[in-house]
Amino acid sequence: MGCANFAKKSLSVAFVFLVLLGVMPGLVLAQNADKKDTRPERGIALYTEYSGVAVARGENVQMDLTLENKGRRDENIDVRIVSAAKGWKATLKGARYQVTGMVVTDGKARTLALHLEPEKGLGPGKYDFQFEAKTADGRLTSEHTLTVNVQERSLGKDNIQIITSYPVLRGQSDSRFEFSLDVTNKGEAEGTFNLAATGPEKWDINFKPAYEQKQISSIRVKEGQSQTVAVEVTPPRNAAAGEYPILVRISSGESKAEAKLTVNLTGTYKLDAGTPNGILSLEAFAGKPTTFSLFVKNTGSAVNRNISFSSFKPENWETTFTPEKIEALAPGEMKQVEVKVTPGPQSLVGDYSVGIMTNGERADKTVEMRVTVKASSAWGWIGIGIILAVIAGLSFLFIKMGRR
Repeated sequence: MGCANFAKKSLSVAFVFLVLLGVMPGLVLAQNADKKDTRPERGIALYTEYSGVAVARGENVQMDLTLENKGRRDENIDVRIVSAAKGWKATLKGARYQVTGMVVTDGKARTLALHLEPEKGLGPGKYDFQFEAKTADGRLTSEHTLTVNVQERSLGKDNIQIITSYPVLRGQSDSRFEFSLDVTNKGEAEGTFNLAATGPEKWDINFKPAYEQKQISSIRVKEGQSQTVAVEVTPPRNAAAGEYPILVRISSGESKAEAKLTVNLTGTYKLDAGTPNGILSLEAFAGKPTTFSLFVKNTGSAVNRNISFSSFKPENWETTFTPEKIEALAPGEMKQVEVKVTPGPQSLVGDYSVGIMTNGERADKTVEMRVTVKASSAWGWIGIGIILAVIAGLSFLFIKMGRR
């Protein structure tokens, strides 16, 4: 009777032991590292919205001067007008004060109001203004030059006058540009002025009243008065970088005038990345590298330079890239990069997330890969050996106890 009870207990213990061996759950300990802050420890920049403007003779110039902190710590930045063109009065103001410096927090930008006033009788020509920003400790400096091109007020033929303060605008291909024209009726009677424009093929050019959204093709202006007209220019998204002329014609009867405008496109900066087969998962073993291919494509219209790679991954994992950097990628061009991922030696069986970041000149793209860490085949054979040994031991014990 005792032998039978002992045998039953032995069989129960063996059953539980086999169940425990057969069901060994893996614990997923995926820890995503925070995306690194790629900004430098310190860095400043000084600039105006436009580096060059054209104005009519006797006209003032007003725009913002921007102080930008590109670093990761707050900076006390001194700013000054290094040189102002002869015949001009230049001032920098913040609120109602003339400013010589300000505190700019990390990653932020602050602006000052720049006012340039010409002396009476100042003739046409190009006038340069130089500005300098310097940190309080003198270790960082940034310089900027603004060029003002003073022109004679352009009188259209007969009785039409057109004045534009900013005949050249600059931006990316996916931007919308808006020029402002002041149209003056120099005649002795109220007139209707027809509006027309000629630009590059497939460009969209429309006229609008100032501060309104409706489109117009003509305006009425009383004698001796002026009216502001906005010229809205939209290039196609695939337009290449470069300078594009826009010719605006305004006419009324036999009187007519023209204004030459220019759009300077820098192109668009876009990147795409992924795997050639579209699969965003792979298998690996703890401590052993596995490799997959990553394509990088320039889907913008401007050359993307200095493309680098980085990753966020679980702790103690490693990633390497071949090549480590792409010097330049032309619009529509695609290149392949080999990515080697090595799980940590102590990684448990399970699924992990690895983010692969492509960092371009002005565009980024992140691809998230699922990496499945599998158990080594050697451990499988070891497990089978253990199970067989347990079964043999229990069988021997059962036979021995049964004989008693």
